[in-house]
Amino acid sequence: MTTTTRPHRPDAVDAGSPWTAPPRPGTDLGPITIEPLDPDRDAALLHGWVTSPRSRFWGMQEADLETVRAAYAAIDADPSHSAWLGSVAGAPAFLAETYDPARSELAQHYPVRDGDLGMHVLVGPAERRVPGFTSAVFAAVMDFCFADPAVRRVVVEPDVGNRLVAAKNAAAGFVVDRLVRLSDKTAALSFCTREAFRTSALGPEPAERPDDSAPHLEPGVAARAHRHLVTKALAEFSHERLLAPRRLGEDRWAVDVDGGRVRYTFAAVHHPLEHWVVEAATVGRTVDGEPRELDVLELVVELAPVLGIPDTLLGTYLEEVSSTLASLAYKWTSAAASADDLLGAGFQQIEAAMTEGHPAFLANNGRIGFGRRAHDTWSPEAGRPQRLVWVAARRTLSHFAAARDVTEEQHYRDEVGAEGLQLLHDRLERLGLDPADYRLLPVHPWQWDTRVAITFAADVARRYLVHLGETEDRYQAQQSIRTFFDVDRPDRSYVKTALAVQNMGFLRGLSARYMRATPAINDYVADLVRGDATLRGCGFSVLREHATIGYTGSVYTRLPAGSPYQKMLAALWRESPVPGLAPDERLATMASLLHRDADGRSHLAALVRGSGLDAAEWVRRYLRVYLRPVAHCLLAHDLAFMPHGENLIMVLRDHAPARMIMKDIGEEVAVLSADRPLPPQVERVRAPVGEDVAALSVQTDVFDGVLRFVAAVLDVDGLLDVHRFWALVADCLDEWEADHPELAGRLDLRAPRFAHSCLNRLQLRNTLQMVDLTDQASSLIMSGTLANPVARAAAR
Repeated sequence: MTTTTRPHRPDAVDAGSPWTAPPRPGTDLGPITIEPLDPDRDAALLHGWVTSPRSRFWGMQEADLETVRAAYAAIDADPSHSAWLGSVAGAPAFLAETYDPARSELAQHYPVRDGDLGMHVLVGPAERRVPGFTSAVFAAVMDFCFADPAVRRVVVEPDVGNRLVAAKNAAAGFVVDRLVRLSDKTAALSFCTREAFRTSALGPEPAERPDDSAPHLEPGVAARAHRHLVTKALAEFSHERLLAPRRLGEDRWAVDVDGGRVRYTFAAVHHPLEHWVVEAATVGRTVDGEPRELDVLELVVELAPVLGIPDTLLGTYLEEVSSTLASLAYKWTSAAASADDLLGAGFQQIEAAMTEGHPAFLANNGRIGFGRRAHDTWSPEAGRPQRLVWVAARRTLSHFAAARDVTEEQHYRDEVGAEGLQLLHDRLERLGLDPADYRLLPVHPWQWDTRVAITFAADVARRYLVHLGETEDRYQAQQSIRTFFDVDRPDRSYVKTALAVQNMGFLRGLSARYMRATPAINDYVADLVRGDATLRGCGFSVLREHATIGYTGSVYTRLPAGSPYQKMLAALWRESPVPGLAPDERLATMASLLHRDADGRSHLAALVRGSGLDAAEWVRRYLRVYLRPVAHCLLAHDLAFMPHGENLIMVLRDHAPARMIMKDIGEEVAVLSADRPLPPQVERVRAPVGEDVAALSVQTDVFDGVLRFVAAVLDVDGLLDVHRFWALVADCLDEWEADHPELAGRLDLRAPRFAHSCLNRLQLRNTLQMVDLTDQASSLIMSGTLANPVARAAAR
């Protein structure tokens, strides 16, 4: 045996003794030990293991004894790679390998971090199966890896076809980050942190059933959440001119309510676009001159006459605010990752870490209908991968629509795999039903339990709808709550499901009728984007919603159009961004630019510092991949998106934006011209408006809806003066005009002023349905105009 220092050597091994796994309650297999493998002594044993039919993914099926001995002698001589022999109750039972990913083929496919340790494990074939044996071995190997305090994260790269290992990885807390093409296989690159393993099903402290006492709702955390939301209400209601703060002195303001009986005081500064930066610590409330605690629900009631909430909807709005309060307390209580930690985090860890919903809306996490247990299971901040329910829908009572390059049969094979598809078909056949008579519909388990099995009871009883249960893949809820990312196979599509919860002014259903045209609309937009040289130059792309399914067989179909009961059984599939990633690229929701961790530290500031760029250069790159393509789509193609933070995915390279990916196309894209030719099946997205309203798709949705918040974060954190920020925005638009003189002046994004479109006013007017999705422009509520921070110098 060599004595070269290895990257992973627990103390017991260095002392010359086998390492012994800590005992696990309920496991009675005897002691599990691990010791260095001796290639000469153990070659015959290994040969029998690696050539077993069960070990086909080990890649040594045809190896002879000398080949096996030589392979492990080479590992023994490699200071970055170690092989270990594991025994159970004194009998050799498994092989483990640990290695330094930085010295392996994986280094070409992801940025290796300090504390990463690669791992392989192979359980030897046994004469009889012992329940729990493989799980105990796998847990012991993970304990062994983390026995070295320098190890922070275990890395594995199993063959994508190895479903048994995928299941064990998932049980141990691994999350698939991406698929990578290695020299001998397509691998599911996966990571497991100490914390993820500790609370996994195989870990020493497996996560228990959620605590029914709602421990996040404790006085100190709730008081902090009230302060945060009161601060936000004062800032955003003042921005929308629902409130008119009165100046008390330099940067000191007051809002009087109920004839002055209630008073709020605070320190704040004004930024462009009438953005109020309110200092949370300074907010105070008095009633009849006596100090009172801050309470966002009391604030809403006190301001109700000013806010204009209809009496019949005040209770609903208060419930949405209460849910937002509870969600914020949950996020702060459970948040483990700091803003700096997120620099090296995976896409889905970032998605789950977000503590702020839509930055403008006060009630942005309503989720009316979810109970505490459902929230702890299905909310994005819970970050708990779950399995979806599959329902078979009678083919004659449903529709399926797909992009031009997608067939129905191949679509299902791609999304659940051949084995999963056969499993679902077998369940139908066991009921005496012909799979050819049905389509497959993914359903949110909460939706099945609380709505479909009750509201559609007649259809279930007639077997128009058939419950088929779960398949293997686990999905994680995204910020949009009804959309799911496949954490076990990230190359597979997102799944967007109907969900009958009330959230941010809408019941989160999906219309089967409305989605018939969705794939065709997505094909049109994707073709346009791919065919535009400016958009290609920005690296701008879209994720197509390439397949939809809807159930149309219920009595609710005959209700007047727009009934929420027509939006309870439908789903769509959206392309994943993972297959298009380069090895040096990583993903993050653009919403993360506005994220502050539980200690108030900004993730945007961490990105800027981590990039090594000065803040102005970082912002230039960001605007080039975000503002430039969005503005170009409008000015060159009359095409408007809904480009808020949750609808864009940043592709980061060295912590700086390299390109952007737009999603949520079918419901929110619009062609704002009456004259631009459109294919007949895409005509639904035509929404002709005047030039001033068309310009608002950038002025309101980008300047006011996103950039004013980004500017404030950078200014407050001392990275970039807010006026310098807006000068960079003007520069970005100038550069676009210089590159496209033939289009300059079509719409004036830099007019001196633009209409002040107010979002909270929409929700306050009707918290059940803020806008008519078929005619969004007519739903807007304006409050005068705003001075344009990028107005041309001559107009300033």
